[in-house]
Amino acid sequence: MKDVPVNVATTAIPIAAARRSNAVVGDFVALTKPRLNFLVVATSAAGYYLGARAPIDPAAMAAAVAGTALVAGGAAVLNQLYERDTDALMRRTRLRPLPAGRVTPADARLFGITLSAAGLALLAARASALTAALALTTLLVYLLVYTPMKRRTPSATLVGAVPGALPALIGWTASHGTVAAGGAALFGIVFFWQVPHFMAIAWLYRDDYGKAGFPMLPVIDPEGARAGRQAVLYAAALLPTTLVPALVGLAGAVYLGAALVLGAAMIVLAARFAAARTDASARALFLGSIAYLPLLWIVLVADKV
Repeated sequence: MKDVPVNVATTAIPIAAARRSNAVVGDFVALTKPRLNFLVVATSAAGYYLGARAPIDPAAMAAAVAGTALVAGGAAVLNQLYERDTDALMRRTRLRPLPAGRVTPADARLFGITLSAAGLALLAARASALTAALALTTLLVYLLVYTPMKRRTPSATLVGAVPGALPALIGWTASHGTVAAGGAALFGIVFFWQVPHFMAIAWLYRDDYGKAGFPMLPVIDPEGARAGRQAVLYAAALLPTTLVPALVGLAGAVYLGAALVLGAAMIVLAARFAAARTDASARALFLGSIAYLPLLWIVLVADKV
């Protein structure tokens, strides 16, 4: 039997096309900020579970979490569309799909609007009008208030913490039906947590933010005193807020003890950053804050009364 000749060039064409297709898909996925969206998914799922007053309906929970993730992904895409020029100026963002030219603005706009609309429709159909309204508020505040404010004032950080904290409340209302004290506490926890977390990021990337013209606190105050004070102030406010779930009967003594220990650790890390204001102290605060929130959610979910 004769060997069948292989046309290498012909074989290479579909392989190259498949690689290009995978690269395009990867770029669109990257626009949704999947690492950040993972936190949104976890937060909304925890909120749903904690708010449930009856046995969990897995399909309803999946719909609520998916809807929240779609809205968050759409917001991330549209945010990067707006900031593509400044992203091109910063070392850590210049290779994102839009500033690098791998995705066109028109395609990104359509993708972001489609994701957002699909998420809102899913929440309205499978959760509640309140849940969908909160998701819409998240989208509008993030895109129309926070994003343009970033170029004008360091106060944008506090405004941005609002849409950042709403996924917990979105998940809660999807199962609970109303906001209630427990839902407000979950919102407050994520809100206060974000400030020391972001002060650490702003310090570590202060040169990048300065090149792009973002007036973050470490940019307008290079000594870092104001950023340090904000980190300590909000870490201190975080601790009593985390006790509310135990006080309203949502969790028990195990959670209460864990919240006290974790909250004290966050205050110590924030205080060290405020005192030293070095990359090392900022990185320790950043890494500590990354570990803090998942640990708190795990204990709270496990200790739900």
